[in-house]
Amino acid sequence: MALLACQPSPAPETIPAATGWQGPQETFPRLFREVQMARVFPDSKTFADCTPRQSPAEIRAAYAQASDQAIFDLSAFVEAHFELPQAYASGFVADMSRPVMSHIEALWPVLTRQADAGGEAGTLIPLPHPYVVPGGRFGEVYYWDSYFTMLGLSVSDSSQSLIGSMVDNFAYLLDTVGYIPNGNRTYYLGRSQPPFFSLMVRLLVETDSSRELTTYLPALQQEYDFWMDGASRLSTEKEAHRRVVRMPDGAILNRYWDDRPEPRPESYREDVELAETTDRPADSLYRNLRAACESGWDFSSRWLADSQTLATIRTTELIPPDLNSLMYHLEVMLQAAYTAAGDSAHATHYGEAAKARAAAIRHYCWSDRYGFFGDYDWVQKTPTGIPSGAMVFPLALGIADTAQAEGIADALQRYLLRPGGLVTTPFETGQQWDAPNGWAPLQYMAIWGLEQYGQAALAKEIRDRWVRLNVRVYQQTGKLVEKYHVEGSTSEAGGGEYPLQDGFGWTNGVLLYLLRRDG
Repeated sequence: MALLACQPSPAPETIPAATGWQGPQETFPRLFREVQMARVFPDSKTFADCTPRQSPAEIRAAYAQASDQAIFDLSAFVEAHFELPQAYASGFVADMSRPVMSHIEALWPVLTRQADAGGEAGTLIPLPHPYVVPGGRFGEVYYWDSYFTMLGLSVSDSSQSLIGSMVDNFAYLLDTVGYIPNGNRTYYLGRSQPPFFSLMVRLLVETDSSRELTTYLPALQQEYDFWMDGASRLSTEKEAHRRVVRMPDGAILNRYWDDRPEPRPESYREDVELAETTDRPADSLYRNLRAACESGWDFSSRWLADSQTLATIRTTELIPPDLNSLMYHLEVMLQAAYTAAGDSAHATHYGEAAKARAAAIRHYCWSDRYGFFGDYDWVQKTPTGIPSGAMVFPLALGIADTAQAEGIADALQRYLLRPGGLVTTPFETGQQWDAPNGWAPLQYMAIWGLEQYGQAALAKEIRDRWVRLNVRVYQQTGKLVEKYHVEGSTSEAGGGEYPLQDGFGWTNGVLLYLLRRDG
């Protein structure tokens, strides 16, 4: 694939000061950089999650004095002034003699965190209701993970009430922060994740008769306003602003973005070292890395200009079909919510917006040449041609026409179907959202989408292959993990910036949902 030039992105507007929260890189600028670059901890996320033992001012003063001495032990200073993140002490031990569904049900309490008290030091953004975390190194809630966790909760014997608690937490974040951050950590402020909130609300009102769609209308509207910020100011002279892009025919579509062109605190050293390998402006690199994190696909060949090298990442130059399909669903849900509220004018507006977006997705993200929905490079005015699991979103959310659905079914079998389910892309790059890895959310979206378009046999084949792999790994290890090697030679997935994590929220959710749904 041809190397495409990375274009500079427009300067962001100031993030609304909805909170007083600061990330650790802002609270302890010199100390934070020193700790991360000195590799005090193998995982950069560890220090980002540490809790100060004294006030930030006291720690900064102590650091200024101590670091000026001839002999200074940075590790000892951190240990004295910060409390390290502790693994959640559940005492849980997997009983491999019980069926996998019983194992998942036993894990819900282990992965559940109670409402945060508030006022704690550190980077955790407190939430007012209980929530489920993914597990492993991830001790906070994550936005798009949570939808797939909720699918499992919706068929759980004992934990269905957590769906409402988690939806209410996300509504709280929309009200207080102005958007749903990547996760409830201050260092995630500046970006969101794939906008699944409207699907969460839909799931909640379908599974809990006491919940009303109109209750969540303000939150749905705030979600939309965040993602569409600046759309009314776009023109032929100003094609893009934050998360919106004006296409050549005047259609408005969305891209991923981050408001902060700087190293990620949770991967600080990795980002700085990557920037040192390229002549590319560091702010462009950092923003595109962060935008890929907003996509949830951190990282993948779909974002890379040369399909191999992370330093060529150009996430902000692409119009993703998965993101825009989710935005279409948000518009459909806004139409339904305004209809329920008796506001026909707004209902009509969002109904027309949804129709226009669906047409634009079919026009720009579908390629007759390649035969699938894929990312569209709005800078170069061409599809990227990279087949990925993102192609199933226009099916799942009802955007594809019949011929396109047949094309997707063919493309999945040609490019992505493997012994263990769907591989994320067919390319092996060392990135975790590429071959040989498969992920629960993409299996679910593919199964859902194919079933809606009459492709039941292929949907069942994907379902059966994925379930068999999950169950086999559980029977061998007693674990359900974040991602799986679906190529068939081994069960051990790889790639990414951290070791394979177990738990695992969205894997548990999708597996339990598929097993309970299909009996």
